[in-house]
Amino acid sequence: MADEQTRRRLAAILAVDVVGYSRLMATDEAGTLAALKAHRRAVLEPAIALRGGRIVKLMGDGVLVEFSSVVDAVACALAIQTADQGGESAGAGALTLRVGINLGDVIIDGDDIYGDGVNVASRLEALAEPGGICISSIVHESLGGRVEAGFVDGGKVQVKNIDRPIGVWRWQAGSAGAARAARVVPPAAATKASVAVLPFDNMSGDPEQEYFSDGISEDIITDLSKIGGLVVIARNSSFAYKGRRVDIREVARDLGVGTVLEGSIRRAGNRVRINAQLIEAATGSHLWAERYDRELTDIFAVQDDVTRHIVDALKVELTRGEEARIAAVPTMSHEAHDLFLRGREHIRRGVWTRAILEEAVRTFGQAIALDADYADAHAGLALCHSIDFQNRLTGDPTALATAGRIVEVAIAKGPDLPFPHWAAAAIVIWQKDLARARRECEAALALSPNYALAHATRGHAEIYAGTPLKAIPYLERAIRLDPAFTQQYLHFIGSAYLAAGRYEVAAATFRERIRLAPETDISRGLLIAALGHLGLVEEAPEVWDELKRVNPGYSFEAHLARLPFSDPADAARIAAGFARAGVAG
Repeated sequence: MADEQTRRRLAAILAVDVVGYSRLMATDEAGTLAALKAHRRAVLEPAIALRGGRIVKLMGDGVLVEFSSVVDAVACALAIQTADQGGESAGAGALTLRVGINLGDVIIDGDDIYGDGVNVASRLEALAEPGGICISSIVHESLGGRVEAGFVDGGKVQVKNIDRPIGVWRWQAGSAGAARAARVVPPAAATKASVAVLPFDNMSGDPEQEYFSDGISEDIITDLSKIGGLVVIARNSSFAYKGRRVDIREVARDLGVGTVLEGSIRRAGNRVRINAQLIEAATGSHLWAERYDRELTDIFAVQDDVTRHIVDALKVELTRGEEARIAAVPTMSHEAHDLFLRGREHIRRGVWTRAILEEAVRTFGQAIALDADYADAHAGLALCHSIDFQNRLTGDPTALATAGRIVEVAIAKGPDLPFPHWAAAAIVIWQKDLARARRECEAALALSPNYALAHATRGHAEIYAGTPLKAIPYLERAIRLDPAFTQQYLHFIGSAYLAAGRYEVAAATFRERIRLAPETDISRGLLIAALGHLGLVEEAPEVWDELKRVNPGYSFEAHLARLPFSDPADAARIAAGFARAGVAG
């Protein structure tokens, strides 16, 4: 069974139906049905597929569609309402549509969805003019300047079975800006082959070898992520299934992929046995399977072989650069690589004490002692010092400077490796060198297009550099690649909207993050700032009381002071919202 995060989520919901469908059916039932089918085939379904939507259900003349991105939902609606209905769909020329779009919390039940998010979208669709689009105010806020469309403020409207007025915005074909909007909607990329790599089972009979089986699984993910023609789910999300008996079809549906790689690893002395199989989710059939029985010194060759067989099975063409990056060996010392896997596992665990930090530093240091040119080990060591700075574990006042010095060594030794570039971005962002953070993220993404953390950190840099709406596409891409980490990315999406002054969507996003991560203090602090700007001062004290129960020592002033905004005015606007909320923070 999918977990709670997959059964409830924030989604953009598009509802569409045919104007006057009953009258058309009464006049010409066969012709209307034929026109409807032709229109779905020629206009609706391609527009939805190209923008990553999921058709939830067909309801006579209506369609309910779920999108992970508001921009994609609105772009799809514009494409539908401005489509040329000639050619195959000529019989659909008499069909006129209404579209409604909302952003809200939905409840997932199998392939169906429910909740206020869906209900409001349906009500908005009914409010739309024939041939028009009606969106909620929260959708309009979240668009920012990313879709140039001539939406007009329709005020607040009370609708059936919704206990609060809904702010609505309207778009109509032929209105000012409508033609321009139709031209600027960018075509989405064709659907790519997609894969999730589940953590390989540790069959060694020794729990201490978990780091090794997990590390090999992650190394395969890392290699696959370097391929631009693939969508590769990040380690955080695929490892959410670790230790669970899973239905491959359910995993594929939750993670939005067409194939799943699973396997097992048995390590004994200096030998390792690996079983791997690539499964097509739709049919459950094996696209490829292999067993390897090798020396540990051959482990990189095995990983390379697994990666290439997956690429072949999915019929993905590799560029010359991708070929070289996959073939590259990070170190000639399998002992150093083993130590790196141990150190990386500490970082991935995300639970830090001084003792854990010191163990991670020691482990990376030992890897470097065995191979001084091991760039990824230097990057791991640099991250340890950055984590020390962020969490104040040792009290070392030079921790951030030390991290910066070591990460320069990592980049010099591995300029063609994505991990050192991302580590540099994650470090320099705290030094407020946001231009450098952008460059390092771009370097990491050029080497590894599926690097979810690099997409996310690129978004963080935009938030703090004063261009917060530019952060949203990067953070949305991170969610696509790492859906199990959605709650963390939602905090930064909320932060972006808050910094941009789009307070309604910021508040909705923070509320969703709090639902998914009930122990968060920082999202509650920023939610209070959004509530203050919105004038919702009755809700703010309740949120503050919750926050203080989670973290009695929380200080909003200290929280805001830690954030690396390049322009103090951006932080000052957030602080002003918190002050208006009237809580003693």
